[in-house]
Amino acid sequence: MKKQIIIALAISISAFSFAQKKELKAVEKAIKANNYAEAKSALKQAESLMSAMDEKTKAQYYFLNAQTLYAGGAGSMTDIDAAIESLGKVEGAYGAESAELKQTMANSILTKGNALYEKKDFSESSKYFEKAYRLSEKDTTFLYYAAVTSVNVQEYDRALTIYEELKNLGYTGIEKQYYATNKETGEEDVLDKNMRDLYVKSGTHTNPGERLTESKKPEIVKNVALIYVSKGDNEKAIAAIKDAKAESPDDVNLILSEANIYYKMGNNEEFKKLLEKATQMDPNNAELQYNLGVLSAEAGDAVAAKQYYDKTIQLKPEYVNAYINSAALILEKEKSLIEEMNGLGTSAKDNKRYDELVEVRKTIYKDAIPYLEKALTYDASNVSAATTLMNIYSILGETEKHKEMKVKVDSFK
Repeated sequence: MKKQIIIALAISISAFSFAQKKELKAVEKAIKANNYAEAKSALKQAESLMSAMDEKTKAQYYFLNAQTLYAGGAGSMTDIDAAIESLGKVEGAYGAESAELKQTMANSILTKGNALYEKKDFSESSKYFEKAYRLSEKDTTFLYYAAVTSVNVQEYDRALTIYEELKNLGYTGIEKQYYATNKETGEEDVLDKNMRDLYVKSGTHTNPGERLTESKKPEIVKNVALIYVSKGDNEKAIAAIKDAKAESPDDVNLILSEANIYYKMGNNEEFKKLLEKATQMDPNNAELQYNLGVLSAEAGDAVAAKQYYDKTIQLKPEYVNAYINSAALILEKEKSLIEEMNGLGTSAKDNKRYDELVEVRKTIYKDAIPYLEKALTYDASNVSAATTLMNIYSILGETEKHKEMKVKVDSFK
């Protein structure tokens, strides 16, 4: 009796095993025919037999499940996530096949990510770059691209998470570059080592060499700090900037960012101290002088702002925004005049004061004109400068100049 039971059980297990293999073969057949809907149906049948599968069969199931979800590249992002999860469950058998599928998926996803990037769809391309990394975690460059593209569309929370992951991974982005000079163009081409050596050997390139690229770590910690600034988290921003300064102590922009944080916190003393430090570090940097002018203007120090803008123009005469901001500083004086004018009564004394203020106002306009005209000299299509000039000429009664500027402004529309 016992012998019969054992035999009967063996037959049952054999039939169960046959059913598993039958369903999985049906999946394989459907995948080869690109019939992924049928493959999914067969996988559901096989899933019901999962508890009786041996390790090899389970590995096969998870591998085929990933193939089906990927669907030759047609799978959705949700499907790709599920496919990655399924491949993570493949153990022992089908290791080589899984590695090959991962690489195929990574290449396809990266191609799509690049295409989206070219279309300037940075939000979607970032997701594809991250997926490429999840499939090939040895290449952290993909994760770096995911962070950078998120910053481009101001998806700061996502970018911050990825940057923190890169920091924890110790990512630097340093890599060895192989290069040689192209005889035809005279320019330096960066190539992989074998291709470079081949070109040099064939005579199309000369002066071969190799070098290490700069570390991206300072950029990463700097961006983390700036993201905290944008989020208004001043304490974390300052802590992050200190980390960034430890990585890149000579980065003037970090000093400026830190100064801006202290200004927002109302710490004007530290703000001014950092501005002075930045100026000492790079006194002939026009961009720096301009930024210092902007920060000083925002802090209400018009005198300092004007000095910085003048220095900017001295260092870089074509710096259009320095002219426009200089004009804005001058025109800012008009506000107090208008307030006083609107508050005057109708007495003879008030009328006299009103006329005096009208003349002062005209002087302000005349002082601003040269800066706006200079801005248009370097940038003839600057709408802001042209519109402001048009309004000033109208108020000053300079009819011909007003008409001329109106034609220019209308041409921009």
